[in-house]
Amino acid sequence: MDLTEGTTQEKNVRSRKMMLWFAIVSMAMMFAGLTSAYVVSKNRPDWLTEFQLPDYFLWSTIAIVISSFSFHFSKKMILKNERKKATGLLVLTLVLGLIFVFLQFKGFRAIVEQGYYFTGGESTVTTSFLYLFVLAHMVHILGGLITLLVVIYNHFKQRYKSGQMLGIELGATFWHFLDILWLYLFFFLYFFR
Repeated sequence: MDLTEGTTQEKNVRSRKMMLWFAIVSMAMMFAGLTSAYVVSKNRPDWLTEFQLPDYFLWSTIAIVISSFSFHFSKKMILKNERKKATGLLVLTLVLGLIFVFLQFKGFRAIVEQGYYFTGGESTVTTSFLYLFVLAHMVHILGGLITLLVVIYNHFKQRYKSGQMLGIELGATFWHFLDILWLYLFFFLYFFR
């Protein structure tokens, strides 16, 4: 199908989805570059090989994965016109997103308590990369939380229904991308030392 064909509404839907995918590809490329730099830097003599991620990062991973499921099922509830269930699932997604952020900061605190710092004389390239990965992802999570708040607001305004799901579809796609991105980062940092 030619991208210029269709009604104005169909063109609008395609363009919004395309813009989201351009953003997702750009973010993925940024993190691919960062992880490539991590791999190259691993050969440095000051690289920490005994460093382990605190358990808070595992728990935050579980929270973000569950939040992806709750977001997915909230869409299904909207399509079934079960608005109360959808509301509960959207709020659960928001709470799990906030728990993710809280646990990430607890993980940062645990790293500092172990004597590893982001900058300064006591910092290492290993921990600087860790902070960079997590903080860059947190900025995107902040964007995801704002998107989720907009989705919840629009849900309360009853703007989503069968045939009119663009906003929640875009929000869910972005949220699932953030989930997949974090899983990639978590497993990369956990297994690639």
